[in-house]
Order: sequence, then C-alpha cells, then structure tokens
Amino acid sequence: MASRRIAASSINWAALAERVPPAQRTNFTAFKTKSDKYLRSVLANPETPPKLDWAAYKNKVPIAGMVDNFQKQYEALKIPYPADNVSAQVDQQKQQVAKEIENFKKESNGRIAQYEASMNHLKSLLPFNQMTMEDFADSFPDQAMDPINKPTFWPHDAAEQEPRKEPDSHDH
Repeated sequence: MASRRIAASSINWAALAERVPPAQRTNFTAFKTKSDKYLRSVLANPETPPKLDWAAYKNKVPIAGMVDNFQKQYEALKIPYPADNVSAQVDQQKQQVAKEIENFKKESNGRIAQYEASMNHLKSLLPFNQMTMEDFADSFPDQAMDPINKPTFWPHDAAEQEPRKEPDSHDH
C-alpha cells in the first residue's frame, strides 16, 4: 500500500542518468542515493497507522477515561501529505523548454535548407581541379581576383593593400 502513495512520482533513473553531464555525475549519484534512502524509509512504514485493541487497554488501565482520551487523540491524528507547490513551476519550465526546442528545430531546419542549397550549388559547379580562373570568376564573382577593376597585392588581404586613389581629372 505504501508504494501507491509514491507511484505517481516514480523516476526513470536510467533515462535521467543518460542526460547528466560527466561533471555533474557525482551530484547525480548523491541525489539518487538520498532519494533511494527516502523511498526506503517511506516504504518501511505502513500507509495507515496500525489498529489498536482499545478494549484490551481499557481492561488493563485502571484510570477511568485515560484510554478513551488516548483513543480520541490517536484517531484524530492526521499527518498531512506535503502540498505540491512546485509542479506548476516545473510544468511552466517544461512548456518553456518545449517552445525553445521547437524554435531551435525551426531555425535548424532553415539552416539545413541553406546548407543543402549551398551544397547543391557546389555540386552543380565544375570540380575545382578542372576549373579555370575564368570559371572560378564566373562561379564566385565576389571571391575571384579581378586584376583590372580591383587589383590586389600579395598576400591579398585588406591590411596589405594600398589605398586606391581615384584618378584626378586635373592630373594630365
């Protein structure tokens, strides 16, 4: 009967252990040990208090009313089960994480589509070992060297290039 009280909060420890990063493994183990100890202590006790034979006590205790008083107090004793005041927060976090996961999936699918389009473009080109400089300039106009319109000097990075001067109409 005691297991019925906590069956709704059973945890799949194996699935949880797969998601724990190696740096947090010791904390996870300590938490599982503490949880198991709590579970054993709960299961060691019955769900309901044991039934007492009040008639036998009334015959053995000579003070009148004492057993009746104890019986009344014993039967009035109700140990409240702790109130669940964090499940709403956990559900809210779960919904938030689910939204974040969906957004990540949408963004990832967008990136996948871009990468596939880029791959298809690269597959449609000539292989680089067969490509001439003209073919490269046609395929990648922004990356190709243009010696007439944009001449550059080795090592062809921005730091090594001289500032370009526009020809002045007065310099004849």
